[in-house]
Amino acid sequence: MTGQTIPHPVEGKTVRYAFVGLGDIAQEAMLPGVAHTGNSEVTAFVTSDPEKARRVGEQYGVTDTYGYEQFDALLASGTIDAIYLATPNWRHAEFAIPALKAGIHVLVEKPLEISTEKCREIMAAQASSSAKLMVAYRLHFEPATLATIDLIRSGKLGEILTFSSTFTQMVSPENHRAKNGVVAGPIFDVGPYPINAVRFLFGDEPTEVVSAVGVRHPEAGFGDFDDTVAVTLRFPNNRLAQFVLSYYGNVLDSYAVVGTEGSVEVNPAYMYGKPLERTVTLGESKSHESFENTDHFGGELKYFSDCILNGTDPEPDAEEGYADLRVIEGILKALESGGPVRLEPFTRTKRIDTARQVQSLPAQAPPDLVNTSNPGRGKDKSPLN
Repeated sequence: MTGQTIPHPVEGKTVRYAFVGLGDIAQEAMLPGVAHTGNSEVTAFVTSDPEKARRVGEQYGVTDTYGYEQFDALLASGTIDAIYLATPNWRHAEFAIPALKAGIHVLVEKPLEISTEKCREIMAAQASSSAKLMVAYRLHFEPATLATIDLIRSGKLGEILTFSSTFTQMVSPENHRAKNGVVAGPIFDVGPYPINAVRFLFGDEPTEVVSAVGVRHPEAGFGDFDDTVAVTLRFPNNRLAQFVLSYYGNVLDSYAVVGTEGSVEVNPAYMYGKPLERTVTLGESKSHESFENTDHFGGELKYFSDCILNGTDPEPDAEEGYADLRVIEGILKALESGGPVRLEPFTRTKRIDTARQVQSLPAQAPPDLVNTSNPGRGKDKSPLN
């Protein structure tokens, strides 16, 4: 394509990453998974905390550190092929766009950004670059999730009717997620899980936010956002999806899909660090399966590095991130109006390839965190991203 940037050549069989942001998700989950991918390494950090960079760097043998204001120098350094972007949601475009323009590949945490407008800016930058971008939808590579997609695609559950989900946990009021308003609240932070799940399970896009109701519990100690939200979505062919999100509930992450001939329930469904489990009911016959606890983060990194090294396009691309933000914006409008919101027509051009995308790297033990903390409070601490 005329005007495309040329990606930095990747020497050998290892992709060199800079980690942009060293918060809980980067330290607790992604960094421990790098070493056993076999095709990825970390060569630089970007952070505003020199002590964090030094101490985390000692754990992983990383000595090159840049402040956020030095990001352009990193892109021009010749020491990286890609970045893993784990800044707060509203700073994704700020770093993804210049990286893509410089021919540097981008693995960005979800949500892709905080608006469809910002998503489109990222999509435009990726379209004019030869560098690849993938949104870190780790469940797109997780065995229990992909097996459930295959089950639904097989038709064994009959005509699919409903999806219902709950994703709740007790988030500490001291965590940054509790201090940055709605864009760091449950709609943006945990909302992508049921939204993305129903989209890949139904293989379709919602047409309407039928309702969205939010409540605030003063005793939760949060700022100016709804800590608990209930949503109903309408899909083509008379299918309905409902889910509840909360920063102020005991940990539960589950979903159930009901068809005319059977149903499937996955619980736990979204978390990492534990085996995901599912119960399948076909007529009156019921079976339960516990899947192996895998390294979700190492798996998605391995997949993305394989795409870079082999010249293939990743499935959860910028359009997949846009598809979820389209729904999130509809939810926000429904909360504000108190009524239904029709969503602009949209067709996803790519779906999960369950055979190609499954990853089964063994789970890794989390390290001690440096100058950051898990978002959960007390005994209910548990991972989000």
